[in-house]
Amino acid sequence: MNRYHARTLVRDDFPRLMALEERLFGGCHEGVLGPYYVRLCCDFFAESCFVVEHEGEIVGYLLAFVRGREAYCTTMAVLREHQGTRALIALLASFVEVVIDRVDSCWFTVEADNRAARSVHAILGARDERIEPDFYGPGRPRIIARIDRGGFSRALPRLARLGIARTPASAHAPAPELHA
Repeated sequence: MNRYHARTLVRDDFPRLMALEERLFGGCHEGVLGPYYVRLCCDFFAESCFVVEHEGEIVGYLLAFVRGREAYCTTMAVLREHQGTRALIALLASFVEVVIDRVDSCWFTVEADNRAARSVHAILGARDERIEPDFYGPGRPRIIARIDRGGFSRALPRLARLGIARTPASAHAPAPELHA
């Protein structure tokens, strides 16, 4: 049985997160996250950033920031060999549990052809707001998507079935076991 455990970042995650980032995106045209960005997540925004572990190895992450009543989920990734498992569910469940009562909306940015990420956003209740043509520089567009309270409320029954969120009636129930 493969068990996934999601948790908030700690300062000592920095080198492991940078190694994971290189493994995930080192050969991609977009490149890896900068060390300054990852260090900020580990040291200053750890309460809203998560890793998921499998047998002691970090196999994915979700990096987000909360400002006022809005969350900004900036990046989320899981190693290919752990995609299609409960790793992503563990990350999303941890994130939702932390931000659900703190925010009124959550923003995402995504490439138009990233169908996997776009479907995750849709499952969470997000809607595309606009396209920013030069978001990461000239010719590097991103779709800006947003989940508001209404979208999340409409998605809540489905999210509860998936183990991502708890319905109000199950808010005091123990969290589901996350197995592959």
